Amino acid sequence: QVQLVESGGGLAQAGGSLRLSCGASGTIFTLNTMGWYRQAPGKQRELVASITRGGTTGYADDVKGRFTISRDNAKKVVRLQMNSLAPEDTAVYYCYADIVQDWTSRGTYWGQGTQVTVSS
Repeated sequence: QVQLVESGGGLAQAGGSLRLSCGASGTIFTLNTMGWYRQAPGKQRELVASITRGGTTGYADDVKGRFTISRDNAKKVVRLQMNSLAPEDTAVYYCYADIVQDWTSRGTYWGQGTQVTVSS
């Protein structure tokens, strides 16, 4: 089976920084696109950032210039550096990964979520 384990959430002040990490483990043949979603209370889950196996990145408009996504393919890790945090960034952040396990098994896997709280 596949597991995604997140770390790095917590409390930050507005203008501060946090870094999230997510490691994938288990039966993984190919680790394709990885990324982060977030869900604030009362809101739908939204895509924050993604990164392909080749390193092409994409960001939500409201985090461009503040957040940076990166990955280490050898370590099967994706990270999200969050700078200039604002109270509106408060949410549970979920890591995801598109994974091929073998010739017949592929899917999108999710981490358990990590809380990020930004105080004003």
